[in-house]
Amino acid sequence: MVVHHPKPEHRDDMLASMKRVDAAAQGSPGLIRIGPWTDGRTDRLVGLALWESREAWEASYERIFAAIADDPILEWSTQPPEVYHLAPG
Repeated sequence: MVVHHPKPEHRDDMLASMKRVDAAAQGSPGLIRIGPWTDGRTDRLVGLALWESREAWEASYERIFAAIADDPILEWSTQPPEVYHLAPG
């Protein structure tokens, strides 16, 4: 899970970038679900991906994020993204 804090003028750019990640991930072995979500109370955008295993995610990571390698994520943001690697408790 990643939480982005886009500058207002770059919210659409950030959301488009997140959708490119979603598209690049489609068909990846072990992917259960992926997609961007908007927080209705704030300007935050949340990327959520569910995988069968950490190994499946690690095997696909480089290929998926190559789709946005040139996107200036930090320039579009008010602060660095918050990244969480969640596992069942």
